[in-house]
Order: sequence, then structure tokens, then C-alpha cells
Amino acid sequence: MKDQKTKVFTVADYLLTRLKQLNVTEVFQIPGDYVKHFTQALEDFDGIKTIGTTNELDASYAADAYGRTRGLAAVSLQYGVSTFSALNAIAGAYVERSPVIVISAAPGADARQIGSMYNVLFHHSTGNLNADQEIFERVTVAAETLSTSAGAPEKIDNLIIAALTHQRPVYIACYKEVWGEPCPEPSNVKLKPIVPKSVPADLNNAVEQAWTQITQAKSPIILAGVEILRHGLSKKLDELIKESGMLYTTTSLGKTVLDEKGEKFIGTYSDQASIPEVLKIVEASDCILSLGTIITDDYLWLVENKFANMIQSTTQEMRVGYFTYQGVTLNDFIDALIDRFKTSKAYPLKAKAPAQPKFPEPWSSNSDPKYNKSPEVITFNRFFEQATSFLQKNKMMDDIIMTFGVSSSMYVATNIYGMSQNTYISSAAWQCIGFETGAASGAQLGSGKQAWTVAGDGGFMMVAQSLSTLVKYNINAVIFVMNNGVYAIEQVFVDLDAFKAGPKHKFDQFDILGKWDYQALAKAFGANSLRAETITELKQVLNQLKKKTNLPTLVEIIIPEKDLAQQMSRIGNE
Repeated sequence: MKDQKTKVFTVADYLLTRLKQLNVTEVFQIPGDYVKHFTQALEDFDGIKTIGTTNELDASYAADAYGRTRGLAAVSLQYGVSTFSALNAIAGAYVERSPVIVISAAPGADARQIGSMYNVLFHHSTGNLNADQEIFERVTVAAETLSTSAGAPEKIDNLIIAALTHQRPVYIACYKEVWGEPCPEPSNVKLKPIVPKSVPADLNNAVEQAWTQITQAKSPIILAGVEILRHGLSKKLDELIKESGMLYTTTSLGKTVLDEKGEKFIGTYSDQASIPEVLKIVEASDCILSLGTIITDDYLWLVENKFANMIQSTTQEMRVGYFTYQGVTLNDFIDALIDRFKTSKAYPLKAKAPAQPKFPEPWSSNSDPKYNKSPEVITFNRFFEQATSFLQKNKMMDDIIMTFGVSSSMYVATNIYGMSQNTYISSAAWQCIGFETGAASGAQLGSGKQAWTVAGDGGFMMVAQSLSTLVKYNINAVIFVMNNGVYAIEQVFVDLDAFKAGPKHKFDQFDILGKWDYQALAKAFGANSLRAETITELKQVLNQLKKKTNLPTLVEIIIPEKDLAQQMSRIGNE
């Protein structure tokens, strides 16, 4: 602590010390007068850097991505006008299991008394001074507003433990003056999540039923989800795969729960956006062992057709076919299955485990057939074909982390093979357009890997100011803007006929974007800029990305307006 001998240790210092103990070395911030005691403490705190962002979504998307990679994140926001703006991003963190500490401050005790006596409406307030907490209670697992420093250490500890335990956001605010009030220092023992234990009888019953279903199946498969990664269960999943001999796939949100170079990975299952061969294996399976998955409406076919054949174990439920069990944890269920496979001599796959299928390339076969005779045109699939080939040839796949908002690119990118663990960050469940660009700073700072962000032009327009944050802190992320001039993913779900050739088929006006000069924009922000309109130019651009720089690079990729990746065509035709 700077000037520790002359400084009073405060409530803000307590929270910051706890964050530092948990390896949170950056806090994303929007300034504000109510929260000034916290932000001033942060400014002078050794070991944690302030990342001052351009707006609330930028700050909160970044914190979300940081939490996914570092295990915990924090964002400091102003009361009302700032917290309300960040609500969308925190809701996404809640849905997709990212532990973010939302830090704020409210009007103090003096303001509340004045407001009550004289009917004064204080700035940033709706009139209900509890509105912030009441709203954030809907998208966090715990929320507190401290009116005094008394009991602050215990309340702060409980909030952090809740975030770690549930891998979801929490909200903490103080009356304006409380962040600056004296507080005892915390112990040197860092906080840990609460690990719940299963009810032994319930666990035994669930495992017996699951074992019966697994051993009777001819083609079982594991479907892994993001909770495996969030709760540190990746090593156990890997052990389960090795002991059982099963092939495995992942959901889109759960992509890269393990290093994808393992021999049992068949590819990501993203419903109709999947590689067709992956679809065939999943659809032919007579037992789907679903572990840590968040089943969204992207997987309606799976639920409607495979419900009886699914074993669903998450932090929220334990189900085997139509049988449900209370008091069974995901961690204990996986442990019990590993023990069963280790001790069983009768399980058929142990003796002869199926080999990993060798699939044909996913890109050319999924590119829009309209451009078959135009090999220099960049389509979504051709972009990923060139980008993944470049990364693999240059042995960079372990050095980058990719971020995606919901877009055509997000779905197409699920077809990538060979990514490292926890290097595919997406808004696949909350499905937020624009998440990817704001997430770039948090993903890179949290992981230590270079962020490769693939943004739709519509999504980039929503949070383009994030480029300024990357420049400010010398974060050399690469931001690919897929410039087709439209919200293509929205048009897919409105009317696929718009993608047909000819003037009769047009996009709806609300899906057509304004024209931006991305090269000029990059210059205005102080970022590097590149542009590719042909495959030849794309190859040249990718090679230029090998040059060392301490600035972000905005890469404009020109895509035809009517390029319809076949992954998206299949989704739109469901």
C-alpha cells in the first residue's frame, strides 16, 4: 500500500486487498462523484491497475471477459446513470456464468436526510434510492448496499465468496461516505468458494440410474458445457473421457472447455451450425451425457428428440432421462462416474474405444455457393479458413484468445478445430450484439494471450469506442470488422429470401447499416489499421499481423452483403 503508515485503511482498501489476493490485478472503471472514495483508493492502491474505459458497456463487457479468463473480475460504476447503462452486460455475465464484482456507491446518509426533509431529488436517482440494488438483485447472486462500515468486512467477504461459489456476478454499493471510512485489514488467507456436498443417497441413486443408461447404450457421447470450465472441472472431465473412452463434443458457449487437440473431440455441437458430421454423431447417439451445459433454444431439437436419452448434470439440476434428483452436485457426480469407469470391467467402450472421426474441412463446403466461381471473394467461411490456417501454420493457436458477440461469425467459428482451453469467448447464450469488441481488453488482460476479436460491423458500431480503451492501455488486440453493411444475423431470422441474388430480394431497412470509414476511424483513435477485400489481400494482412506492435489493429474485412454462410442458412431454415 502506498504511504501505508500515514493512510487510514478503509472499506475500499479492504475490498481491493481481497481482490488482489484473488489475482485481480485490474479493475475496469467509470468515474463518478458518489463512488469517489472507492476510485481514489483504487488510484493509490499498489498491485491493482485502473482501466478507465470509454463507457459502461465497454467496462462491463471487459470485466465479463476478464472474469471468464482470470476467475474473478471487478467493475466500478457510478450510481444510477452508470449502473443502469451496464445492466445489459452484467445480465450477460449472470446468464453465462462469469464472476464479476459490480462496485458502486449511493447517496450518503446526509443526502438521504436532506431528501427526506425537503423532498429533494438527488442527481442520478429515480427517487427510489434502493432502485440500483433492487434491479441488480435480478442479475446477481447477491447484492448489498452498506450504510455503515460496521460489519463491512464480513459482508464484503460473503459477497466475494458468493461470486466464486456460483461463478456469477454480485453487486456491492456503499453510502457515499462509507467507502472512505476506517476498516480492519483482512487476514492473509484468500477467500475460497463454498463447495457443496451431495446427499449420499441421492448421489447413489442418480449414479445407478445413469450407469444403467450408459452401459445399455451403443453410442453414448459426452456433451460438455461452460460450467465445467467455470468451476475448475476440466481436469476431471478429461479424466472421465479417458476412463470411459467416450467421444465428446461441447456446446457453443462451452467451446474450449478442454484443449481441442485431444483425440476424443469430435467438434463443437451448435445445432444446425455444426459440421454436418458432428450433427450425425449427436443425432445418432442413444445416450447423451450432458455435463455443465446451459441448454438454450439453440438446442431445442436436442431436448425435443433426445430428452429421454439425456443425462443432464449441472449446478442447477440433476436428471437422468425423466428421473430428477435433488442434492446432487456436478462435481460429485463426475467423481462418482470416474470411479465407476475405473472399477468396472464390463463397460464395452473401455476395451475398444471409438476413434476420433476424421472430418473433411468445414469451410469450402459451407461457403455460400453464389461465390463458387469467384475464388477471390472473401466469404465468412473463407475468412475462417484463411485465419485458422494462418494461426496453425505459424503455431499461434496457443497464443491467441478469440471473442465473439452473437453474429454469423460466432456460429461459423464454432467449426474451428484445435483451439486451446478457454480461448473461445462468446455471447452464445445471452446473444448480445457488440459484446466481442468490449470483451477484447478483458480477455487479453485476463488471459495474457492476444485477443483476436471477430466483430460484425453492426456489433462493432455499438461499442466502437472500445478501440480507444485498447489504444490507451497499449493492448495489441486484433479487431476484425466483418464489413457487409448489414445486420446479417438479424436478417437470417427475419427473411432468408433477402440473401438470394437479384434486385427483387432486398434486406429490410432496419437491417441496413450506415457506411463508416474504418481506416479513418482507426486513425482517429490512434490504432493501426488494415483492410482486405480479396483472398490475396487477406493473406497479406494476416502476415502483417505477425509484426510486433503495442497498439491494437483494426482490420476491415469486406464481405458481400448477401454472403450467406451455409451454417446460417441451415439455422434460418429450421
